[in-house]
Amino acid sequence: MSNPPTNPPWQTRPPYLPTSPSADVQKHYSAQCHCGRVRYWLSRDRPLASKFCHCVGCQALHGAPFQWAAIFEKDDLHFEPGVVEGGGLAFYHAPTREGRYRLPVKVSCASCRAPIMDEGRRMVLMFPAIIEFGDAEHKKLFDPQCHIFYSQRVVDMPDGKPKWTGLDGKSELMKDVG
Repeated sequence: MSNPPTNPPWQTRPPYLPTSPSADVQKHYSAQCHCGRVRYWLSRDRPLASKFCHCVGCQALHGAPFQWAAIFEKDDLHFEPGVVEGGGLAFYHAPTREGRYRLPVKVSCASCRAPIMDEGRRMVLMFPAIIEFGDAEHKKLFDPQCHIFYSQRVVDMPDGKPKWTGLDGKSELMKDVG
């Protein structure tokens, strides 16, 4: 007699745990990947912080000059039923350049490969560009407070926001040019 299959350890903790339909959790925002296979929602009304990241890793992995990231607790994100169990997610561990789940990990849709989030050890970085806000007032809650790794930028952004050479508060502030 064989043992029943067990879930990988990552499936047993947030944000991958299924949310019970009877749970008293409010849906503030919905989001989905490009093809619509990966759908999720956020139970917090605003991010803990929001930033533009200009590091070369984000440039390469997002195919863009910078990444717009909103930081949330892992418990704030909830995947729709079937996404996690159905193999809808793909993982990439950038430090080792391996397609596997290992923190920190980049999470994308297994079908269209659209980025969903970056999962860190304690937080997740969501990508507001794929969130359905409904109106400009709610989207404004996700406005970035600063730029990080601005010393690696490929375009200048003279927007008056603080620009850090590395992580905010842990590196030098740069002068806003433009």
